[in-house]
Amino acid sequence: MIRDIVIVGGGTSGWMTASYLQATFGAAANITLVESDRVGTIGVGEATFSTIRHFFDYLGLDERDWMPSCAGSYKLAIRFENWRKIGMHFYHPFERLRTVDGFTMADWWLALDGKTENFDISCFLTPALCEAKRSPRMLDDSLFVSAFDDALGRSTLAEQRAQFPYAYHFDAALLAEFLARRATGLGVRHVLDDVTEVKLNERGWISHIVTREHGEVHGQLFIDCTGFRGMLINKALGEPFIPFDDVLPNNRAVALRVPVDHEQAGVRPYTTATAMDAGWIWTIPLYTRDGTGYVYSDEFCSPMEAEATLRAFAAPGQDDLEANHIRMRIGRTRNSWVKNCVAIGLSSGFVEPLESTGIFLIQHGIEQLVKHFPGTDWNPALVSGYNARVAEVMEGVKELLVLHYCAATREDTPYWKAAKTRAIPPALAERMEQWRTTLPDDRTIFPHYHGFEAYSWITMLAGLGSAPAAPRPALAHIDPTRAREEFQRISDQAAQLVAALPSAYEYLRLIQ
Repeated sequence: MIRDIVIVGGGTSGWMTASYLQATFGAAANITLVESDRVGTIGVGEATFSTIRHFFDYLGLDERDWMPSCAGSYKLAIRFENWRKIGMHFYHPFERLRTVDGFTMADWWLALDGKTENFDISCFLTPALCEAKRSPRMLDDSLFVSAFDDALGRSTLAEQRAQFPYAYHFDAALLAEFLARRATGLGVRHVLDDVTEVKLNERGWISHIVTREHGEVHGQLFIDCTGFRGMLINKALGEPFIPFDDVLPNNRAVALRVPVDHEQAGVRPYTTATAMDAGWIWTIPLYTRDGTGYVYSDEFCSPMEAEATLRAFAAPGQDDLEANHIRMRIGRTRNSWVKNCVAIGLSSGFVEPLESTGIFLIQHGIEQLVKHFPGTDWNPALVSGYNARVAEVMEGVKELLVLHYCAATREDTPYWKAAKTRAIPPALAERMEQWRTTLPDDRTIFPHYHGFEAYSWITMLAGLGSAPAAPRPALAHIDPTRAREEFQRISDQAAQLVAALPSAYEYLRLIQ
């Protein structure tokens, strides 16, 4: 197998990659990470998918090992505010829909209660926990789903447990520092220096990189974690970048780190995405502060206006907070693996952080690299397999984000009117036409794995106000008694959990 691995770029993507490869190969690989101390991190990837637990499990890390070092907190859902209309919100949770008589609770909601705006509250436990700022864990560390082993029973409990009920928020810079300390302690070589040149051999493959102070660094496999610059994959190797600006509206962001007294206010166990006049604002509550930022289109808003809007929204009177302005490269590199270079993280691709996909895409890229890791013959089937998996996921994520805009019923500003009329990928447009009469299922969402299950698409359609106008005709001929009982069971269980669970702040304070 390939033994000499050089990772160019640190931050979250670089140190997640180094840590995972070290855990996989141990002494069988020589891993060197080269990063500059003059290149700052982007810092928008502080919210995650529930699949991130697999990364920490793979490294053998318990929550108590890393969360206190990274200002970690829990994420049960994303709360979307003002996307449907001003003053309305709904939750996109980490919770699968239950089924009754072969139909999901979303189908039954359409049949029994579809004219209301409470889809999430009716069909899921999680929104009640979010509203009450509850921890997903009891003080004895047990998960909240275990509290209803007897009550849930049947297949419902299995479905609940199959979908891990939460993800995390954390300070991405602190996580990178934590992983760097751990990885270097386990043998990863760390070179803190500027890369001045990328040298190619006669075949056009990367031979080595040249650093300002440490000279040449040679390797067999080079991993590009240089962010939007794409120093290796795009600049040195010339692989083209495919933009998504024809279908996604936003290209800039401005971020703030806002001090918050969570002891007084409590910790919200969810990410908030608040629709604004020219984009949306994220709010990510960490244990020690809030991370917040305005994602917007500079076609409708200047950087100065965006910063003023964000400060007024998230930090009024705190003019001393430093704002970080970011130009986002939205799209993907055509092939993330070219010759002996693999791009992971922003150099591979990025869609705006609307569904917290940044770190998920890093994790997916690393896991697929291990599955397709090359030998010295550089089997082209491994390269093409890797590129196909990465492209499928990026395209699937892109389509779900496009749905957020084209399905939103809001159109009260020039930005929102334009967002609704942007191009829609043809395959998505075809499926959306089908969803006018039938809710999505596993067969009608994006045809390849991309991290989101059918319940996510259903939740966004219903929450944004674009669910089918009528239920499935078959439900008119099925006795709804069991469905009504299940709706009541969800409501009762949610109330019991709110009463039993500690607050998110109370639990996080316990594990510090």
